[in-house]
Amino acid sequence: MLEAIRRAVTFLREKQVLHKLGVLISIAVIAIACYVLYHMLRGIDTYEVLEAIKSTEPHQIALAALFVAAGYFTLTFYDLFAVRAIGQDHVPYRINALAAFTSYSIGHNVGASVFTGGAVRYRIYSAYGLSAIDVAKICFLAGLTFWLGNAAVLGLGISYHPEAAAAIDQLPPSVNRMAAIAILVGLMGYVAWVWTRPRVVGRGPWTVVLPGGPLTLLQIAIGIVDLGFCALAMYVLVPDEPNLGFVVVAVIFVSATLLGFASHSPGGLGVFDAAMLVGLWQMDREELLAGMLLFRMLYYLAPFLISVILLTFREVILSARSKRLRQAALSLDPSPPPEAAYVRKRSDSGA
Repeated sequence: MLEAIRRAVTFLREKQVLHKLGVLISIAVIAIACYVLYHMLRGIDTYEVLEAIKSTEPHQIALAALFVAAGYFTLTFYDLFAVRAIGQDHVPYRINALAAFTSYSIGHNVGASVFTGGAVRYRIYSAYGLSAIDVAKICFLAGLTFWLGNAAVLGLGISYHPEAAAAIDQLPPSVNRMAAIAILVGLMGYVAWVWTRPRVVGRGPWTVVLPGGPLTLLQIAIGIVDLGFCALAMYVLVPDEPNLGFVVVAVIFVSATLLGFASHSPGGLGVFDAAMLVGLWQMDREELLAGMLLFRMLYYLAPFLISVILLTFREVILSARSKRLRQAALSLDPSPPPEAAYVRKRSDSGA
């Protein structure tokens, strides 16, 4: 059975069927989101949205910013875990934190985070001797942590409150609960699978040893904490009335985030917003839009600007350090380079 699945996946990969299917899904998600967003935003009073932003209490914004900061802090453990998992223990935590924060904040805003985040990670980790293959493994393990956390949050949240997902997928609550239970069963099956003995994916230099059972539970915990903080930030900013409860907002937020991720649009722009508006239809649209705009400023725009500043500052420091090393090398070996010696010899000979 497993061999048949492996052959089927290999065939699909060779024919680029999976890639083409992914592109079609992204286009379909974006098209549906644009259609929904167009109808949801008709009649929106821009002045009321701005007034709702102005009327947001400063302590709400400060609390949401604190939750966002906690979420990004949790993201640093994605990289710390992945780097340690591939045996690169010499990379200090501060570098893991820099790579995780900048790669995720830039990837979130630019889009195609697999490539943009990978490029940022390679620029940082290559200074510590990590190869492109090492960085690819880090991206894979960090992504695995993300998806395990999402599966756990959605499985638990929808099992407890299936009506929350029904607002987005329009399926009966009983069907959503069954799907959520299936997700949890699959998650437990994966944990049991990696717990029994070491599991390996990939071939040749691309081989990755999957974390064992206890480490997988740690991955799931990291993912849950990360998503929990992000959902809390959104929960603080959405309208107080009607009070739907944190679980409902968290389920809709995570579902909207995954749809935005599937679309590959920068920051899930349009897709995330349409899903939130549909899922939280009970709330005042102007006030909900105000909260979503504030969330985008805190979670996307501010970290992006900080990341650009950090990377620019880092490049300036590295350039200055490299220049000092070259000058120190020249001071230790003042002999002219071969080209200069050749020109001087020709000049002395009167050539």
